[in-house]
Amino acid sequence: MKFIKLNSGHEMPVLGLGTYQGDQNERDVEDAVKVSIDLGYTLFDCAHVYNNEEQVGKAIEEKINEGKVKREDLFVVTKLWNTNHNPRHVEKAMMKSLSKLKLDYVDLYLIHWPTAFVYGDDPFPKDDNGNVIPDLGTTLEDTWKAMEDLVDKGFAKSIGISNFNSEQIEKIMRGCKIPPAVNQIECHPYLIQEKLRNFCKEKGVAIMAYSPLGSRHRPWAQPGDPDVLSDQKLSGIAEKYNKTPAQILLRFQIELGNITIPKSSNPKRLQQNIDIFNFELTKEDVDYIKTFDMGGWRICSLSNAKKHPEYPFHKEY
Repeated sequence: MKFIKLNSGHEMPVLGLGTYQGDQNERDVEDAVKVSIDLGYTLFDCAHVYNNEEQVGKAIEEKINEGKVKREDLFVVTKLWNTNHNPRHVEKAMMKSLSKLKLDYVDLYLIHWPTAFVYGDDPFPKDDNGNVIPDLGTTLEDTWKAMEDLVDKGFAKSIGISNFNSEQIEKIMRGCKIPPAVNQIECHPYLIQEKLRNFCKEKGVAIMAYSPLGSRHRPWAQPGDPDVLSDQKLSGIAEKYNKTPAQILLRFQIELGNITIPKSSNPKRLQQNIDIFNFELTKEDVDYIKTFDMGGWRICSLSNAKKHPEYPFHKEY
């Protein structure tokens, strides 16, 4: 495994397991985490809204008790959901996640989206027109200050953001005490995000790429949606290296300098996904894969929040 040193001073593995499983059985997540730890994974990406932190926590606890791994060997990430952006709710949300994960701290805590929603039990509170109801009284700066408090109290070793555009990152960085360590964004050959990645690099913010394999089994997929894993151009590159298309996609993220978190509950694929450190893509092949970009097509667009004043994707990057 290779690591990236974050601006917080902590090292983060460049590859881990994403735990969003869509409509799959919750047990799949627990089993996937156990198998992953046995295979050598140490990075696990979680979120309150995935509704499976408890299963992840059970699996981690079991493997620690078995002596398979130590807590300090793991890098656990989870995220603050949009309904908890108000500073009054940030620490409470953190404590709920820690309780479910059976941990005293997380290695990285992210603001899941820059879009604050009104507080409540419904993760997507909507008005009569189906648009999410924003919390207009909470700013990104307010939320970030509460995130910084979590570091001071030892609940999170590093803090970061997810799905933020360059202007929103600038907002936080202008007055922050602790800069964001990571920006987790959608990134794959159909959405390269070069300008945003370069911006984050200039600011010292690491990129963590989600949906690196195209999230083929996402619940909201529509017939005819682009599917990068089936792209014949990618298949040709995979044959050249005697690797699977998925391994090429993951190695592509490593070549870009990104951390990446493919998800799977299939033991064979979990093994294949981590078996990407014994080859490198040529610069020519990396540049060729970049030409697959589709000019802004997204797998995850949070479409019901498009009218939110902090909706991130109205900006170019």
